[in-house]
Amino acid sequence: MTVSPERTAPPAPIKTPCIKVCVIDGESGLCLGCFRKLSEVAGWGRLTDDERDRILAELPDRRGLVRPEKLAMF
Repeated sequence: MTVSPERTAPPAPIKTPCIKVCVIDGESGLCLGCFRKLSEVAGWGRLTDDERDRILAELPDRRGLVRPEKLAMF
């Protein structure tokens, strides 16, 4: 029996903005490390590539939703 390469290759890694600073800001509801919402962090592996790309594109603007003094901790 021949095994096709698709079956033996590991899955491609999922793009993630995670920097292992997992602290949710109660005021904005965003992670202070990656600026995702808790629901986005929890469901990241179930999202499609397009959904993840849309969220990744929003993250730079989300930084402005967190008070600068909170970001200074990291």
